[in-house]
Amino acid sequence: EMESKVSEGGLNVTLTIRLLMHGKEVGSIIGKKGETVKKMREESGARINISEGNCPERIVTITGPTDAIFKAFAMIAYKFEEDITNSMSNSTATSKPPVTLRLVVPASQCGSLIGKGGSKIKEIRESTGAQVQVAGDMLPNSTERAVTISGTPDAIIQCVKQICVVMLESPPKGATIPYRPKPASTPVIFAGGQAYTIQGQYAIPHPDQLTKLHQLAMQQTPFTPLGQTTPAFPVLTVAGKQRSSTALPLQDITIFPCICPGLDASPPASTHELTIPNDLIGCIIGRQGTKINEIRQMSGAQIKIANATEGSSERQITITGTPANISLAQYLINARLTSEVTGMGAL
Repeated sequence: EMESKVSEGGLNVTLTIRLLMHGKEVGSIIGKKGETVKKMREESGARINISEGNCPERIVTITGPTDAIFKAFAMIAYKFEEDITNSMSNSTATSKPPVTLRLVVPASQCGSLIGKGGSKIKEIRESTGAQVQVAGDMLPNSTERAVTISGTPDAIIQCVKQICVVMLESPPKGATIPYRPKPASTPVIFAGGQAYTIQGQYAIPHPDQLTKLHQLAMQQTPFTPLGQTTPAFPVLTVAGKQRSSTALPLQDITIFPCICPGLDASPPASTHELTIPNDLIGCIIGRQGTKINEIRQMSGAQIKIANATEGSSERQITITGTPANISLAQYLINARLTSEVTGMGAL
């Protein structure tokens, strides 16, 4: 019945589903020399992309018509079950653990998935026999939440079908900031105004973002004398060699238990004020405060919006935090205003 509803109901459209997987699970999907994922792509007709990077977690994106997506999901669920069966043949465990998949869903669609008073998620659980849980918090630096599904492969496939129907019937609202897994935590170091990460015997220049953040913090935060603060991580300086963009052998670097201004354990907080026209304040606050909470969560800054004063056409916004937090909050607020003014409010 579900299948006919999805296909005949005109819902057989192109859809993208994102899965969050651990490295080991990704390895199982890729297979030897990429054979497994190649077979899955060919047999399902879906596009299957796996995010790059040496991250403990990876994003697997499945795109295609709904029936191709369901085929790809079935193949993944059965592959995971096969892995569980194989791992059990060497263990003494008697009960078979369920197959578990984690979807990444825009937070704005999670309400429809849960339903009024949890009615929809209850209906999905009961009709498919799968366990479904929607995470309470958004994934770091994103506006997406993890939805964990576990059960037999058949229950999972039925469950994914029902989730797809919900997602097609209630598209995401507003802009979605996708979750990007962080690389395995390597220390970040600063040398000669450049950020580096350690890889093997070399310090490799880090992507621009952190360097810019560091420079911003350097400009705005006074140096604290050594020994007066506990750093979040040591800062390394290059022994007499100022190289800006090439990898540095580790022996050329000396470690000082220095502080990293603006990024240390308790950087001094500062305050910044903005005035926003009354008619644009709504796009920053969002429905029931969703947008402003998103901006607070992503920037790490405290943001207070003053109440409207009679006769004034503007509202005061006070942002408190480290210089880096403040500049990120300002950037996010400006991005919201720009999209509203250029008529892209729907994005």
